[in-house]
Amino acid sequence: MKSFLKIAWFFLLPAFAGAQAPQPKLDSLHNALIHAANDTIRMDICSNISDFYSESNRDSALYFMDQSLALAQKLKLKLNEAIYLDNNAYELMHQGNYPKSLQASLQALKIADEPESEKYLWPQAFGNTPQIARQDILASIYHDLGHLYGATGNIDRQIISYLKADSLAAVVNDTILQALANMNLGSVYLHKNNLDSALLFEQTALNFFAKLPFNNARRYEGWALNNLAEIYQKKGDLGLSRNTFERAINVNTKQNNLASLGISFSLLGNLFKTANKPDSGILYSKKAQDILKGLNNLSGLANVYSMLSSLFEQKNNKDSALNYLKLAGTLKDSLNDTEKKNLQAYQNVGFDNQLRLEALEKEKADRTKSIQLIFLCAFLLAAITVFTSTFIAYKREKKSKKIVNAQKAELETTLQELKSTQSQLIQSEKMASLGELTAGIAHEIQNPLNFVNNFSDVNKELLAEMNEEITKANYEEVKAIAKDVIANEEKINHHGKRADGIVKGMLQHSRSNNGVKELTDINKLADEYLRLAYHGLRAKDKSFNATLKTDFDESIGNINIIPQDIGRVILNLITNAFYVVDEKKKQAAAGLPTLYEPTVAVSTKKDGNKILICVKDNGNGIPQKVLDKIFQPFFTTKPTGQGTGLGLSLSYDIVKAHGGELKVETKEGEGSVFIIQLLNGVS
Repeated sequence: MKSFLKIAWFFLLPAFAGAQAPQPKLDSLHNALIHAANDTIRMDICSNISDFYSESNRDSALYFMDQSLALAQKLKLKLNEAIYLDNNAYELMHQGNYPKSLQASLQALKIADEPESEKYLWPQAFGNTPQIARQDILASIYHDLGHLYGATGNIDRQIISYLKADSLAAVVNDTILQALANMNLGSVYLHKNNLDSALLFEQTALNFFAKLPFNNARRYEGWALNNLAEIYQKKGDLGLSRNTFERAINVNTKQNNLASLGISFSLLGNLFKTANKPDSGILYSKKAQDILKGLNNLSGLANVYSMLSSLFEQKNNKDSALNYLKLAGTLKDSLNDTEKKNLQAYQNVGFDNQLRLEALEKEKADRTKSIQLIFLCAFLLAAITVFTSTFIAYKREKKSKKIVNAQKAELETTLQELKSTQSQLIQSEKMASLGELTAGIAHEIQNPLNFVNNFSDVNKELLAEMNEEITKANYEEVKAIAKDVIANEEKINHHGKRADGIVKGMLQHSRSNNGVKELTDINKLADEYLRLAYHGLRAKDKSFNATLKTDFDESIGNINIIPQDIGRVILNLITNAFYVVDEKKKQAAAGLPTLYEPTVAVSTKKDGNKILICVKDNGNGIPQKVLDKIFQPFFTTKPTGQGTGLGLSLSYDIVKAHGGELKVETKEGEGSVFIIQLLNGVS
C-alpha cells in the first residue's frame, strides 16, 4: 500500500479540513485547482487530487500526479519531484508497468539520497527540518520499492525494503509509514504461511493506526484488517475471521478505499466457501466482481471468477461453474501474456542502465585523453598553466568517479532484479512443455479407445445374434458366439487398461513438482518423452515427420532424480531437435539438390559413475558465432513469437541443480548432439 507522505498544503487551504464525504471533498479540490493563485499551490492541489484517486482510479491518479511532477520540475523543487516520482512508481506498479515503475523509483531514490536536495522543498511541514523531511521521503521510496520487488518476485529484497522503511520512519517519528511498513511485512509473512510472524506485524500495524485520527491517514487500515482476517482463517478461527472481515468492509467503505473493499468482499467469499456456505460466498464474490471490474483489477477479477466457479460447483450448478471457469481461464491467459511482456520489458531497464554505464566509461576515457593533451600543451607554455590544468583535471575526474559509482550501484540493483524476475517466466515455460505433453498424450490415448469402441460394437452385434440363436434353440452356435464375446471382452479389458495407464502417466506429468528425488528408469523416461514429443508435434502439424532412433544402455538401471524436471529437460531437447530437422526439411523442399531424411536419435550410456543422455539431430547445426550464447536467458534463434529463449537456460539450470552438466557438440550443416551428464546415484 502507498505511503502517502504529504507536504501539508491543507495549512494553505483550510476550507478542506472539514470535508467528510468523498465527493464533496473532490469537488472542493477541483474548484480550488481552478482558482489556484500560483504554480506551487496548483502543484499541491494536483498531488492531493491524485492521492484521492489512488485506490479507485489509477489512470486519473497518474494524470494528476504527472501534472504535479511537471510543476515541481519547472519550479526546481527537487524533493517534491522525488515525492511525485515515488507516487508515480506506486501507481505504475499497480498497473503492471514494472519497467517505468522501476525507472521512476530509481530517479526518486537518486534525488532523495543527495543531501543537497534538502534546499529544494516547498512548503515545509510544521515542526520538521529539511533533514527530517528528506529522511521521511527516503523511507517512503524504500517502502514503495518493496511493493515493486514483491510484484516481480524478489521476496527477500521486498522484506529488506520494508524493514528499512520501518527503521527510517521510526527515526523521523512517521506513525503512518510505520503502520504501513508493518502491515505489508505482515502480508509478506502471511503469503509465506509464517502465521505467527504475520500476526505480530499486523497487530503492530493496527496499534499504529489506532494512534492516528480517523481520516485519510487511516485509509489503509482496512488492508491490515483484511490480512488479519486471513491469518485467523488460516489458523482455523472462522468466526473471528468473519468478524474481522466485516470490520474491514466497514472501514474501507468509510475511507472510500475501493481497492481494499473489493479484496475484502473477495476474501469473505472465500471464507464462506471454506465454511461450505456457497450462497453467501456467491453474494460477496459478486460484490467483489463489480468493484474489481470497475477498477480494472484484472488479476483480482480472475481470482474472483475462479472462486465463483468453485462456489457454483459446491451448489452442483455445473453450467455456471463451467462458465466462470472459462472466464477465469481466458483472463488468466491474457494476464500471463501481459505479465510476461512486462517482466521482459522490466529486464530492459537493467540492460539500458548497462548501456548508460558503458557510455559513461567511454566518456570518462575520452575526457582523460583530452586532459592529457591539454596538460602537454600547457607544460610547453608555462608551469603555472600545467598546475592549473592538472587541478581542473583532478576535480573533473573526482566528479566523474562519483557519477560512475552511483550508476554502478543502480546497475547492481537492477541486475539483482534481472535474476529474480527470470523465475517469473519459468512457469510460462513449464506450461509450454505441458502443452507439448498433452498433445502427445491425446494422440496416444485415442488408439486404445478406438479398440474399446470397435470391440464393444462387435459384441453388441454378437449378443443380438446370440438372442436369435437361443430362440432357435441352436445352443452349439450360442456357445460359439459366447466364446467370441468372451474373447472380445478380454481385448476390451486389455485396451482399457492400456488407456488407464496412459491417463495415470498424464496425471504423473501434470502433478505439481514437489522437488523430491526418486529412483527412476531413465531409459523408460527418455523413450516416453520421445514418443510424446513426436505425437504432440504430429497433432499440431500433420505434415511433420521424422525418423526416430533409440539406443538405450540397459545396464544403467534406476537413478535418483526429480523425474518431472529431468523429463522437462529431455522434452525440451527433443522438441528443439524436431524443430531444426523440420526447418532443414523445408529448406530441402525449397530447392536443395540432395535428398534429406530428418532423423532424431535418443541414447543413454553408463560411463563409469556417470550417466549420459544424448539427443542427436541431423539438422543444420549451430553457428559458431552464437554457440556461446545458447544457454543464456532470453537468447533464441527462432523467429519472434515462436520461442521465449528460456528453454535451454532452464534446462541448463535444472541439470546443474542435479549436480550434472549440459553440453553440446555441433557441426554446421551436419547437426548437433546435446549431452546430459548426471552422476549415478546422486542424492
